[in-house]
Amino acid sequence: MFLGTSPRKRWRYVGVFCEELMMCAAVVEVGPARQSFWAVLSRDNGHLRERTHVLVHRDAVELAPGRLCVHDRGAVLDLALDEGDGIQARCPHGRGEVWTRKQVGIRAHGTVALDGGPAREIEALAVVDDTVGHHARVTEWRWAAGVGTAPSGMPLAFNLVEGVNDPPTGSERAVWVAGAPHEVGPVSFAADLSRIEAADGSVLRFSAEAQRARRENLLLVRSDYRAPFGTFSGTLPGGIELARGMGVVEHHRAVW
Repeated sequence: MFLGTSPRKRWRYVGVFCEELMMCAAVVEVGPARQSFWAVLSRDNGHLRERTHVLVHRDAVELAPGRLCVHDRGAVLDLALDEGDGIQARCPHGRGEVWTRKQVGIRAHGTVALDGGPAREIEALAVVDDTVGHHARVTEWRWAAGVGTAPSGMPLAFNLVEGVNDPPTGSERAVWVAGAPHEVGPVSFAADLSRIEAADGSVLRFSAEAQRARRENLLLVRSDYRAPFGTFSGTLPGGIELARGMGVVEHHRAVW
């Protein structure tokens, strides 16, 4: 659980995206501490429902392999995830190292019920982020993951990051074309998360629809993040045109 004085960090995050809804859920561990959260954005009216639990209500979010379940505060989500191999990266960070696996563009299907309403069937695409490691005491990253289509209708998906797991090669950065992942080169994010630029001149633009944000100060552990849901347009690294896309962007600074 510890490498010297550095606690192990481990999390599973799932993001789900479709025309009706965008949602996410996660379970996070930092040493012996545990946190879970979920959020659902209703895209027809822009209403964002969310909830974060620290230490308590551990059964509100369940993220077993192949399944996402939330039963909390008027939200009942039960989705199957058609998981696969994804991509993996193992990268040094500070005095330790971090392992991560990303699955992007996989099928998510099941039911969602909100505020006591009837359950409705959902067909969507998902992002699954499994990460474990001993990150540096101060860690800051910007990350984006999303799904979409090329002008031809070909399915596209992407996972881009700056600040962690991002060496020139052997990184977690990837673009999926028709389901096949390909590593791409380093990228840089605008401070306001509105643009992601690649060395080859590709520019991916992001427009936020709603934002999750949270700041915590637990003395030895501090965290400040914002994670908007929204839409993407422009060009993916490698010069791949994205006709339409949706997903999430995140800026996170942690002292842990």
